[in-house]
Amino acid sequence: MFYDYLINSLGNEQAKQYLEANQQAILNIENIIKEENIDCDFEKLNNYIFTQSNDEVEKIKREVEAVNLLGGNAEFVNKIDIPIKVNKMNEIKDEIIKNENKNINILKPVLAAIKFPNQAQFNSCKYMLGLTNAIETKRGMIYENSKVIYVQKDGKQYIVKTEEGSVSAKYVIIASHYPLVNFPGFYFMKMYQETSYLIAVETQSELFEGMYINSEEPSISLRTALYNGKRILLVGGMKHKTGAKISLEEAYKNLEKVARDLYPDSKVLYRWNTEDCITLDKIPYIGEFSNLMPNVFVGTGYKKWGMTSSNVAANIITDKILERDNKYEEVFNSKRLKPIKNYEELTNMVKEVSYSLVINKLKKTDEYINDIKKDTGKIIEVDNKKVGIYRDKKGKVYAVKPYCTHLGCELSWNNLDKTWDCPCHGSRFNYEGKNIYDPAIKDLETLNID
Repeated sequence: MFYDYLINSLGNEQAKQYLEANQQAILNIENIIKEENIDCDFEKLNNYIFTQSNDEVEKIKREVEAVNLLGGNAEFVNKIDIPIKVNKMNEIKDEIIKNENKNINILKPVLAAIKFPNQAQFNSCKYMLGLTNAIETKRGMIYENSKVIYVQKDGKQYIVKTEEGSVSAKYVIIASHYPLVNFPGFYFMKMYQETSYLIAVETQSELFEGMYINSEEPSISLRTALYNGKRILLVGGMKHKTGAKISLEEAYKNLEKVARDLYPDSKVLYRWNTEDCITLDKIPYIGEFSNLMPNVFVGTGYKKWGMTSSNVAANIITDKILERDNKYEEVFNSKRLKPIKNYEELTNMVKEVSYSLVINKLKKTDEYINDIKKDTGKIIEVDNKKVGIYRDKKGKVYAVKPYCTHLGCELSWNNLDKTWDCPCHGSRFNYEGKNIYDPAIKDLETLNID
């Protein structure tokens, strides 16, 4: 559990800073919405973390104690207002990896839950549009389609180079999801990216109130949203490290199974997936980018808490530029060099980088271009060089050099989204080689295959 982890990792003072910063961010967002008259379906709801496993009950209790010790408001409950009788979600823990196509059944009762009252839910797209309108009303300027290629120091200022031109600035804020500047900073050694999935579901049944997520792995989140004047169900989860060499085809099917178990008449309207940057100690990096780049600031590693963390980042960085103290900046210090507690993920990241940068490149493949079925992709060898091949539904072949343009890791084929994904740092490219996810900036080199 997170706050119990923070207390053990950072101590009470900084754990309290983290809690207060995120609670204050909810109030800040609510005030912005009111002041700017933003219509984004904002509402206050209870949030629950529940378990259906006996092994998790004590963890739930410790987390409640931790939150309340830090001055928060958490309640231990053994019932939740959701049509869940029991969920064997832990039975699908290895489903994606093993591709065993197990069933997800709602069979056991909820044993315990943490209740967090008065948490916020709103439409992030509507909120963002409201913010852009407010900025432009106040004579601010926003430029789209201006992809930044690099940031370079030029005397007392910085040159921000884009594909269409350059901008000179005294201050630079790198809020590009994953930092696009590798050196200095070395954030690629301190973060990884995780992919998770979500479906939007329509049902004729009356939906529950509140937001819910289970504490076991794999975690499944349940919440609602307004769509065309009607409340719909959002089911998310099935997370995995981006670029993992696993079968992904069951990800959406598992979420759909959860939805149908809850509401048999469920109809899937939309489905999508995205990536989240996660730091090795689970705390965002917010503040100065590096001692070697004064006046450059960063906000990244939000760990799926992007709504509140982005507000926290905005206030800390604003205060840094205006040379004001911020009582929350210490816990998020982006230059921190504290011991990393997440040894397991650190080991996994080092291992994956080693394999993708060196070992996998040396491995031979027995696959041939004729072995690749339509609408699938693989890495094969052509003239003793590895080539990434995708054959579309009509049989047309697309060939790329299968090495990430970020730091050169060997890519893996994602047959669910038809993309080339980097297992090292989470960059993604479509089958034509076009870069679609950071930290890579350049497209893949395309190849002509006869």
